Formats: sequence, structure tokens, C-alpha cells
Amino acid sequence: MSAILGIVWTGFGTYNILEDENLRWSDYIYLLVGILYIGHYLFDLINQYLIVENGTIRKNLLYGYSKKINLNEINLIKKFAGDYTLKTDTQKLKINTDLIEEKSLAELNEILQKLNLPSDKAVC
Repeated sequence: MSAILGIVWTGFGTYNILEDENLRWSDYIYLLVGILYIGHYLFDLINQYLIVENGTIRKNLLYGYSKKINLNEINLIKKFAGDYTLKTDTQKLKINTDLIEEKSLAELNEILQKLNLPSDKAVC
């Protein structure tokens, strides 16, 4: 999705810069937003979204930090609209399952089932 938005915003910004004789600062903003969206897409393409290792689950984020939860501290797994929200006493980690390959999602489901925790399932 971010690749499509990046292409659209970059195209819109480029068109405005090339075709408009009276350039405004907002024309450059469109181009900048498009480049940022494309950068976000490339980051997601290169880096894994979710890593489960050494008893932790870590979600890689673009903005310079990763969110990490110890598996043994999870006390509730909430599933809503296909996404997971893992909760501890002090943290919450939301996992967008649309960003996970089918094989990896099956492995994640297996890991979460092994935790044998109560789950709060909501139907959308």
C-alpha cells in the first residue's frame, strides 16, 4: 500500500513542479511525502516485520526502534479482524497479520497456541 501511495504522491508532486509556472511550497511537500512513502515501503521490503527468537517477539518499526515483548510475560492474546494484540501487564503489541507470509503466519499461530493463554476473540 505504501508503494502505491508513494508512486501517486511522487507523481503528483513531480507533475505540479514540472507543469506549474507559479510554484508553491506545497508542490514540494507532495514530492517529499511520496519519497517518504517509497522509503517506508523499501524499509518494510528489506527488514522482516516480525521476529520470534530467544523467547521474545519483536516487531521492527521504521522509526528507529523495535517493540519487543517476552513471550513468557504475555497474559492475553486478542484477535480482531485477523490481527493480534498481545498484552502483558505493562505492554501491548499489535501485529498486522496482512504483512506476514502464510508460512510464517502459521508458525506464529503455532507459537501463540503453545502459550496456552486465554484469548479474547472479537468478530468484525
